[in-house]
Parts: sequence; structure tokens; C-alpha cells
Amino acid sequence: MAVHCPECGFANPEGANYCQKCGAFLGGPKEAGDDPTTMTYRVDETGEMTPVDIDEVVSESGAALVIRAGGGRAGESFSVSEERVSIGRSPDAGVFLDDVTVSRNHALLVRRRDGLYIDDLGSLNGTYVNRRRIESHRLADGDEIQVGKYKLSYLER
Repeated sequence: MAVHCPECGFANPEGANYCQKCGAFLGGPKEAGDDPTTMTYRVDETGEMTPVDIDEVVSESGAALVIRAGGGRAGESFSVSEERVSIGRSPDAGVFLDDVTVSRNHALLVRRRDGLYIDDLGSLNGTYVNRRRIESHRLADGDEIQVGKYKLSYLER
């Protein structure tokens, strides 16, 4: 069985400690009492990290994106309450991902009659949902979205 890298998704041989492709730490054996959860937070207007209860964020807005890996921002959350939310390297983006692997206007979350969709906006590196490159995809609770080096989880109530 392969161990998938949390940063780049490369399938490494079982027992590997570091990714053969990008060098990221794959995690060692779990110790008794290890807590696998990550604190979820938002960055407020002052740049401070404010802890949030992700269940409350999802209940209030109906949906949220949480960064799982990439850019040292694991745990940062974004509520998805508007009809359209942009994802990209532009500081004006609703989900601002500041890295050269992310296009300025990379993707768009759009609420349609039958659910929330993610549309790739012709980005150079593409947008992936559950490790498949997409042009447009209807999101479901638990989907993994990859935008550049960032991996995000989509959560809905």
C-alpha cells in the first residue's frame, strides 16, 4: 500500500518517512494519545489568527473550505456563503492563496440550482477535485480540492 504525500500527492512506498518527489515529511508511526485533529482558524483584519469551531462555520454559511496542506496555512478556513467566491493569488480573492503555483484568478465557486460548483478559470496548473483535473465540478461534502500546492477540504452541512 502506498503512502500519499500530504503536500504533492505523490504515492510513496509504505514505510517512507519523506516524500521521494518533494521531500515533505510523511509522518512517522502514531503514538498513543496523538491527536490527529488540526486547529481551525481565520485570519482577521489585523492579521491575527482567530480560532473557530468549523462546525459553527459550516452551520452558519452552509459550507466552508479548510486548508489541509500547503503554504504553512493548514487549518485556515473560509466560509462559503455568497453566490460566487473567487479563489486565486489576487489579494481581492475570497480565498486568497499567495503562491506562484496559484494563478491570479485560478478558480471560482459558483452556487447553481443543484448545488455548489467549482469552475477552473483557465489556470496554468489546473484545478483538481479528488485528484482529478476538472473544468467544472459539483462539490460534495468531504471533497478534496487542489489549487496549486494547496489542498483544501470542502465541508457542507
